[in-house]
Amino acid sequence: MATLYVVATPIGNLEDITYRAVRVLGEVPVLACEDTRTTRKLLARYTIPRPAKLLAYHEHNEERAAAGIAALLDQGQDVALCSDAGYPGVSDPGYRLIAAAIDAGHRVEVLPGAGAVEPALLASGLPGASFTFKGFPPRKPGPRRRFLEADAASPHTLVFYESPHRVAVLLHDALQVLGDRRAAVCVELTKKFEGTHRGWLKDLTAHFADRAIRGEVTVVIAGRHPKFIREGEAGEPARGRLPPLSERITKREPIRRA
Repeated sequence: MATLYVVATPIGNLEDITYRAVRVLGEVPVLACEDTRTTRKLLARYTIPRPAKLLAYHEHNEERAAAGIAALLDQGQDVALCSDAGYPGVSDPGYRLIAAAIDAGHRVEVLPGAGAVEPALLASGLPGASFTFKGFPPRKPGPRRRFLEADAASPHTLVFYESPHRVAVLLHDALQVLGDRRAAVCVELTKKFEGTHRGWLKDLTAHFADRAIRGEVTVVIAGRHPKFIREGEAGEPARGRLPPLSERITKREPIRRA
C-alpha cells in the first residue's frame, strides 16, 4: 500500500522545518498543498525539486480533491500533504483525506514540525500540563458565547486561533462568559513582529478594543482555578501578581496600527 505523509510546515519563520520534511518533500511523486504558490516558496527556499504532481487541496475543493488523491494512493503512489502553515487537519484542510487514506488501509505517516499551539501555550506562562485546543471560535456572537460556555467549568487551559479582526470580540465574550481570568494574546508567532501580551481578560479586552492587528493570532486563557481568576470590585487578583500588561516575549512591537 502507498503512504500518505502528513507534513507540518513553518508557521512563519521558514527555518522551522525539519530535515525529514525536506527529504520527504523532495522524494514524493505527488504533493497536495493548500496553496501551491505558498508551497512553491518553501520548495524554492530549500531547493527542493518540484514533484511530478503538485495538486491544490483546500477547503473549497476538499471533498473532490480528497477523492482524487485517494485514487492516486490506491494506484500505489505516495503522497505528501501540507497546508500553508502548521499541521494539515488542525484548523486546516486535511481531515477528509487522512480519514479516507486510513479507511482504505494506506499507511499514514505524520511528520512533526511547527505549530502555533505549543509555542503560544508556553509563552503565555499558563499551565501546560493539560490544555484544550479549541481551534477557531464561531464568528457570530450567539454561537461564540455557547462555544465558550461549553468549557466554562473546565480546569484546563484553553487555546484558540482567531482572526486579527475578531480578537477584541473574542476577549470581550470570554470575559463575560468565563470571568476575569489570566490570559495571553500571541501575535505573529515566529515572525518578525512576534510578541505576546499577557494580562487579565478585562485589561486585555480594553487593550485590544481599539487596536488594529495584523497577522496570525493565538489566544490562551486559563482554566477555572482560583489562582487564575480575579475577583472583587477592587480588581485585585485572587492570588499572586501578574507581570505588567506590556511585557512581551521579545522587545519587538507585536502590534502595528493600520
